[in-house]
Amino acid sequence: MRIAQQVATRSTCNRKHIGAVIVRDKTILSTGYNGSIRGLAHCDDLGHMMENGHCVRTVHAEANAIAQAAKNGVNVNQSEIYITASPCWTCFKLVANAGIIKVVYGEFYRDERIFEAAKQADIQLKHLELKPEII
Repeated sequence: MRIAQQVATRSTCNRKHIGAVIVRDKTILSTGYNGSIRGLAHCDDLGHMMENGHCVRTVHAEANAIAQAAKNGVNVNQSEIYITASPCWTCFKLVANAGIIKVVYGEFYRDERIFEAAKQADIQLKHLELKPEII
């Protein structure tokens, strides 16, 4: 989780910095942080694109970690993901369909539907209290 916290520092949306690390057998497979679509302006540079109280300019950290793995041909099936905040509903669906079997998250983020879906999909959800970063 400390690595996910460090990855979050690369976020380019100053509303919330989120980091994700995908791991299997104690080996890091991929990382991601919330940021704009590759090649487009970042929130920190251009401002936020708000929709229903959410910034939609950014791609979420867990989606970016899955996309990074796919771009590099890395299989994430049967892996674990560590995220500094619990996944939103859309990202939870991506995590589940990528074959990730365990989600360890820091703070809870908005969507309680993930709890029932995780039970039904046999995906382990684990809350891990975030500790302040060590510098």
